[in-house]
Amino acid sequence: MIGYIMLGTNDLDRATKFYEDLLSHFGAKQAMTDPGRFVGWSDGKGPMLAVTKPHDGNKATFGNGTMIALAADSQETVNKVHAKALSLGGTDEGAPGLRGGTFYGGYFRDLDGNKLVVFHM
Repeated sequence: MIGYIMLGTNDLDRATKFYEDLLSHFGAKQAMTDPGRFVGWSDGKGPMLAVTKPHDGNKATFGNGTMIALAADSQETVNKVHAKALSLGGTDEGAPGLRGGTFYGGYFRDLDGNKLVVFHM
């Protein structure tokens, strides 16, 4: 049902570097680009994740309550991706761990404040 997700950024080069490094843990590669406007990544199996400068030219902001969930193949991958996000300058929103019995997740914000969780069930 979901075709792609776009996250706003005010610094496309910085966001591209962050997601290029982070999404490599999922085997994702750049799938679409519009130079100076947006970059999108795909693992070839699921929806594309993209970063974009807002079309209206206004400042990009994150949505309160908006969160993107990245499905991982193991708890080890959750730990690695969460640590990678922090090493790339992201901020911790909840260390990896079990929540609700079978949900293992780690929460972080990207360089523009967008909230993501990497999880395994």
